[in-house]
Amino acid sequence: MFNAFRKMFGPKPQPRLPAVPQGTRYYVIGDIHGRRDLYRAMIDAIEEDDCGREECDSHVILLGDLVDRGPDSAGVVSDTREWQGKRSVRVLAGNHEEMLLDSFEKPEVLRHFLKHGGRETVMSYGLSKKQFNALTLEELFDLLPELIPQSERDYIAGFEEMIVAGDYLFVHAGVDPTVPLDEQNRRDLLWIRDRFLNHEGALDKVVVHGHTIFDRVMDCGNRIGIDTGAFRSGVLTALVLEADQRRVIQAIEAKNGPIEIFHGERPQ
Repeated sequence: MFNAFRKMFGPKPQPRLPAVPQGTRYYVIGDIHGRRDLYRAMIDAIEEDDCGREECDSHVILLGDLVDRGPDSAGVVSDTREWQGKRSVRVLAGNHEEMLLDSFEKPEVLRHFLKHGGRETVMSYGLSKKQFNALTLEELFDLLPELIPQSERDYIAGFEEMIVAGDYLFVHAGVDPTVPLDEQNRRDLLWIRDRFLNHEGALDKVVVHGHTIFDRVMDCGNRIGIDTGAFRSGVLTALVLEADQRRVIQAIEAKNGPIEIFHGERPQ
């Protein structure tokens, strides 16, 4: 009888928290946008963090938009390829990678790309500002395949669209909340905003995404946005997931000094 009353009036069990598979650790990095300085500091911070913790099956996921806007997109891509040779690093396609690849189709597409951060990307592949300004759009279009070779484009074209780990889904922009995960279309995964951001109900997985800039990590329960606008704020964020725990690592541009690393035990 006593046990029956205890079950009826005792504290209710807490709901299970979202988790990645047991024995794994995920470092999920938001939009880098050509900020190679912050990215290199983040790489060092993640390597130090991983080595200083209990050994497990650790992975890095980049949420896309490695390129555009910041000063060294080519360097970010190069560092990513080098890092992949040392550990598990998976890269998601962002809308800016898509714009970059589409800019090889015709000059008018290139014009659009240049207006949205592509100018900095093109220059990072070996053009000085003076050389860039001296070229007509058509001349730049003809030169582009020499600046960014096919092997580089093939690598970028191979970026993934979504990654699942336990109760989490990783994508660049978000998902259409009205469509099952296995029926999502590429454009939504790379470009969606309001229909996803304004959705307050549960989703099939907790969606970790970039694409939309927030001043801080935006944990809404059904989704977590970690694009803190590195190219303009000087703050690059990584979300660390292990079992049912979450924490953050941030590489922060200091006004007068080296890049600072911040560790937070749980995102706000």
